[in-house]
Amino acid sequence: MLLKTDLLEGSSSSGFSCETTIALLPWGDVWDDFLDSIGVSLEVFCTKGPGGWMLGYMEALQRVGIRTVLILISAQVDAPQRFTHAATGATITVLPVPKLYRSLRPYIPNPYANTTDPLPSANAFSTRLRSRAANLIAPYIATPVGLLMQELRRESCCAIFCQDYESPRFDVCVGIGQWLHLPVLACFQSGSFEPNPIGRLLRRFTLPASAGLAIGPQTEIQRVSLRYRFTHTTIAQIFNPIDVLLWQSTDQAEARRAFGLPATAEVVVWHGRIEFATKRLDVLLNAWEQVCRDRPQRDLHLMLMGIGQDAELLRQRIAQFPWPNIHWVDRYATNQAEIRQFLSAGNVYAFTSSYEGFPVAPIEAMSCGLPLVATDASGVPDLLKDGEQSGGMLIPRGDISAFAQALGQLLDSPERQQELGQQARRRIEEAFSLEAIGQQFLTLLAKAGIPTASH
Repeated sequence: MLLKTDLLEGSSSSGFSCETTIALLPWGDVWDDFLDSIGVSLEVFCTKGPGGWMLGYMEALQRVGIRTVLILISAQVDAPQRFTHAATGATITVLPVPKLYRSLRPYIPNPYANTTDPLPSANAFSTRLRSRAANLIAPYIATPVGLLMQELRRESCCAIFCQDYESPRFDVCVGIGQWLHLPVLACFQSGSFEPNPIGRLLRRFTLPASAGLAIGPQTEIQRVSLRYRFTHTTIAQIFNPIDVLLWQSTDQAEARRAFGLPATAEVVVWHGRIEFATKRLDVLLNAWEQVCRDRPQRDLHLMLMGIGQDAELLRQRIAQFPWPNIHWVDRYATNQAEIRQFLSAGNVYAFTSSYEGFPVAPIEAMSCGLPLVATDASGVPDLLKDGEQSGGMLIPRGDISAFAQALGQLLDSPERQQELGQQARRRIEEAFSLEAIGQQFLTLLAKAGIPTASH
């Protein structure tokens, strides 16, 4: 639950006594773009609270005495608004997007596409020119610099932490950090291809100027190190944390009753954003069809949870599926207890993504004791660093046949399901707990020269 408070000049920082406060800024132009893709309003998000990697970061940092201020940029507010997260005590501030960005946004067909091409229907030369300019400039004026600096001072922030270092917001925050003498750190979550030539030019200066990077995938650490050849920036391998005491399995029979599943069913589960291009739900559905064809007498069920831009396409695919054994909870679940119950209804967790930063969904599933069948998208090989001994089976991206075979092998062997499920839980407890990740953050902050109560 979030409690809204007034945003007053010179107000205190929510009563925290710890010395270190860090501002956490997500990637993107305006936060509304993310909310629209999952069908959630800004009010609902702020009332129910953030999830995924953001909540994990906030809780892990809190465990080691570091306060976070989550700062969102939105076109839905005209003045700064502040909320207090009741569970963690973290402040969530929503800042209005600058007016200039609002005026340029109509000329941008897709602000996150891997292109800076103008509007397809823009025939007039002047319109094409404005569209091209908007694509280049708008990401750099989406951040309300003055309001952000005011908020950083008000909250006595001693550092800025950005999502995704190859993004315009990171570049802007590095500039703000230089002006305010604040260190800027960044993490790797969604990853991004930078189509903007301004960004590609600036990154040669802004990334080496950062104080530290938290990167989960070892392959990404190697790529960034080779490309930018850092001399002063600290790079640490830090995974996305999870509360292992909270994320545990619940009673399976009760979970299945809640979702209308037979107690004796064999259930594969998946949850996340409904996007075919990156999440590769086409691979999952095609593999599932193969699994079902090979086991015609079995009571098999596929459970999906989530919403996103390809919801209608998924609805069509489910309607065309040969068997009525796909169940879809088509909403963005903000209740963690509901997600845990959903996962607890399953025997196996399927993860078919082709592109990730460092995924959170399989971490949640493994923490609930589910064995994992997953593609080798970014971060997953690190999650399953010892293969099946880490609790899962790693499959090449896009290989439908191999994915179906792995799913079938686990469904055919309850003993192996249980063994891998136990190993999955153990892997998360050892490497992804809030306490373990919190200590890694302390080490990163200390190397970046940021004072904390523990260093």
